[in-house]
Amino acid sequence: MVETLFEDIFTVTQKDPDGKKFDRVNRIEARSEQFDMFMLLDVNTEIYPMRVKDKFMMVLASTLNLDGTPDTGYFIQGNKKSLADKFEYVMHGKLYRISEEGSGKHVKADIFVSFGGLLMQLRGDPSIAAKFELDQKIFLLIRKV
Repeated sequence: MVETLFEDIFTVTQKDPDGKKFDRVNRIEARSEQFDMFMLLDVNTEIYPMRVKDKFMMVLASTLNLDGTPDTGYFIQGNKKSLADKFEYVMHGKLYRISEEGSGKHVKADIFVSFGGLLMQLRGDPSIAAKFELDQKIFLLIRKV
């Protein structure tokens, strides 16, 4: 069974908070229900449209293999089932920065991932950031609920 690094249901609160920068990409702001995480995410809305108030499940995983075996980095065409079969939008990227800010009970951790230039920032409880490592390869999987 696949062990995910993080999963929660998010609601889009804002679209392009700093203004529209690219034709086919929108930056969404979203807030999670269970862990109260804040996320900024660049989404190719030409192939996966998202609107304010849309709810979606987001999963971060280190592999798509259902048996949990590590990803080899190579795509092998075939009929093999994967975690991606259960989702509508999937990206593969690399974690390039982990940081913390604040002090005491107000400490927040930030996780930054680049998916080939599309960026994600995930902010929240530092205990969640403990599952991640710098330069880790990550799959982001999304499905609307």
